[in-house]
Amino acid sequence: MMTKVVMLGTAGSAPTKDRRMPSVAVVYGGDVLLFDCGEGTQFQMLQYGINPVKVRAMFISHMHGDHTIGIAGLIRTMALQNRKEPLYIYVPKGEEAPVRSLIVFDRAMINYPIEIKGVRAGKVYEGKGYSVSAFKLAHTVPTYGYVFKEDDRLRFRKELAHKLGVRGTMFGELQSKGSLVTGGRKVTLKELAWTQQGKKIVYATDTRPVRETLGAAKDADLLIHESSYVSSEQRLAERRKHSTAGEAAMLAKRAGVKMLVLTHISARHRSDTQMLSDARKFFRNTVVARDGYSLVI
Repeated sequence: MMTKVVMLGTAGSAPTKDRRMPSVAVVYGGDVLLFDCGEGTQFQMLQYGINPVKVRAMFISHMHGDHTIGIAGLIRTMALQNRKEPLYIYVPKGEEAPVRSLIVFDRAMINYPIEIKGVRAGKVYEGKGYSVSAFKLAHTVPTYGYVFKEDDRLRFRKELAHKLGVRGTMFGELQSKGSLVTGGRKVTLKELAWTQQGKKIVYATDTRPVRETLGAAKDADLLIHESSYVSSEQRLAERRKHSTAGEAAMLAKRAGVKMLVLTHISARHRSDTQMLSDARKFFRNTVVARDGYSLVI
């Protein structure tokens, strides 16, 4: 199934004329998953064709305002659009109360269930055909990255199967039993099927480059990693617990990812030139995201 990624907001800490606050949408089938929800996210969704009512869950990396303030407006818009389905909001364990305050502060009429769930490392959410897992990051407050993983799929070598007499309901039997006899011959699942790996998207923002991200991103189709700074700002990145473009690119190379998208760009960087140059020294297939940048995986 097609997986679409839309970079709704790509700024870091403060918006600019060209960039709004952090948020990424992953669209899979009829589901929309939001990773962070900075101020103006609902406007960006309208701009780039993402239906708020289709949001099944939000995954918040940490509780800094640039990643969370948009929750208040978005859940009220969902209510005005007569949402009925439950909404799940995932936050670092122990940070549930601040999100709850964004929901109740004005006593808005919100007539659909909202569940706020505390996150620790591991699988946190399962949808139809996919799952989302969390892993720890290294920032100034408790912070998590997330992995969207499409389920692996069993694929049959149908031409060979038909040649051996396997047809119709026999495929289901072969899958459940592991083998069957047809035409006087034993046929095994192993010889007629193979596993297609599901797509993997990794989101890691507001963090130093850490081994947890390296492990989570191994062989990923896409790594979305923060890049607040360029190489000349290394000490600043270390002090503020962020990453440079070069550091993100080195991590992408080590993890063997297929593509790197840089986001959470500091307002001091109006041009992408230096950031892209720093990253491509280590990993060629790098993009510095702009708001509205999208790709299909």
